[in-house]
Amino acid sequence: MYAQRSPKFFYLILTLMIVVTSAFIAAVPAQAAGIGTWSSTGSMDTARKYHSDTLLPDGKVLVAGGYGSSGILASAELYDPASGTWSSTGSMVTGRTTHSATLLPNGTVLVAGGYISSSGILASAELYDPASGTWSSTGSMATERYGHSATLLPNGKVLVAGGIGGGSYLSSAELYDPASGTWSSTGSMATARYVHSATLLPNGKVLVAGGIGGGSYLSSAELYDPAVGTWSSTGSMATARYVHSATLLPNGKVLVVGGLRTNYLSSAELYDPASGTWSSTGSMATARSEHSATLLPDGKVLVAGGVDGSGILSSAELYNARMQLFLPFITR
Repeated sequence: MYAQRSPKFFYLILTLMIVVTSAFIAAVPAQAAGIGTWSSTGSMDTARKYHSDTLLPDGKVLVAGGYGSSGILASAELYDPASGTWSSTGSMVTGRTTHSATLLPNGTVLVAGGYISSSGILASAELYDPASGTWSSTGSMATERYGHSATLLPNGKVLVAGGIGGGSYLSSAELYDPASGTWSSTGSMATARYVHSATLLPNGKVLVAGGIGGGSYLSSAELYDPAVGTWSSTGSMATARYVHSATLLPNGKVLVVGGLRTNYLSSAELYDPASGTWSSTGSMATARSEHSATLLPDGKVLVAGGVDGSGILSSAELYNARMQLFLPFITR
């Protein structure tokens, strides 16, 4: 039989383990350990906000449109993760901002809707061909909208939901079929919202979170089920936010970053599809909204551009969540 140990013995062991672990943390830089840290990378050629970002099959990132110092942009550029630099590519047929961009199964990028002027909300859509670096028109949506979300579904169709159109917040949603280049309606969200996020989960459902609806900031979230074309509620975020970003991580969780509430946010949180709940994670170095966020092939997330209290940003940073470190826990 083992000799009985006194409580002081366990407290001594716990103290020693905490001291050793703390020394290890201090000795290993956060970036090397990969514990939810950020680092700088090359700046875009054009400062922009309300733009779109799309990871292409070759590993580069397509950034298109948005709003810059010269107004609404039709220009587009490519980020190369290998070199951390940007280069220009063909411009869109129509300059637009707060539009959506979706990589289709055939490797082209669908851009839909957006805002073009004080009197112009777009229903039009166009396609980017990475092979030629050019754009061409495709079928228009049934409803003009901007500030909406767009998500590629497992069946190859694209779900567009919410936004603003006709002078009101939209709860409506529609589907784009790449095979025919046409759109069809599907179930509406429970809450009308715009400048929200939408993320395809590993189970095939789509998570929509945050945004603005009815004139208030939203922390609520809901799920779209493509099998039945309907929506259901899920856990709410800890922080209400809009014009934020949301990225599916390799572990199946969703990283939500930045955005606006009553101020610019640097905070980030994680959604766990298994429990339908949210938890906090490391914050960005720069508070920003209206930025882009893209999962890179190495598992890092590229956050670029946007705006803060000082103006439009060209800066970019990387989120690394490959490792998690826990302090030991001993029970008596």
